[in-house]
Amino acid sequence: MGQTSVATQGNWQNKRGKPQQSQGKKALNINNENRIVILLNKPFDVLSQFTDEGTSKVKRKTLKDFVPIKDVYAAGRLDRDSEGLLLLTNDGKLQHKLAEPKQKTAKTYWAQVEGSPQSSDLNKLRAGVELKDGLTKPAIISIIESPNIWDRIPPIRERANIPTTWLSITITEGRNRQVRRMTAHIGFPTLRLIRYSIGKYTIEGITNGDYKTLDNTSQE
Repeated sequence: MGQTSVATQGNWQNKRGKPQQSQGKKALNINNENRIVILLNKPFDVLSQFTDEGTSKVKRKTLKDFVPIKDVYAAGRLDRDSEGLLLLTNDGKLQHKLAEPKQKTAKTYWAQVEGSPQSSDLNKLRAGVELKDGLTKPAIISIIESPNIWDRIPPIRERANIPTTWLSITITEGRNRQVRRMTAHIGFPTLRLIRYSIGKYTIEGITNGDYKTLDNTSQE
């Protein structure tokens, strides 16, 4: 990767989660020597930002509770009620590449849905479905065995006598709560959602709530 720059102070993202470099701050040239790339396995009920800008009097957990490293910011967002991979970096160029929908970075999610979808149901997502904000791009989707993962706290609410199914869903878009809306659209609401990968980066070997800092060779 070539050089890029990042402000050494201030938050890199606006409220919509898009890159927004602070004004009037000293910039640091980012290269292979000082680039920081962190893979966090985000727990449930954690905001994907370092400060809680909400108005609630209840203190909510943020990235600050899990990542003690300064001047890194999330490449894209992961909903508070979702779990799994969140990539943080001090490299604005990398952040843009991973977060910008036009870059079409593939993201794979594991979704536990209520019910037992059939091939005819999943084919709708493979073709694209019409949501309120337009037609989705075709998804790569398959039924998978229950993954060997951590327990969620609190656990999901399952209804008696209604089975659940795990799906692997890969999309290249980044619409708000897209996977949840897609499965609900075909009649199988998502009960639990875990992001497994962003491009080549995955949560393999990272305990939920922990993070891994990549070395220079792993960043490329």
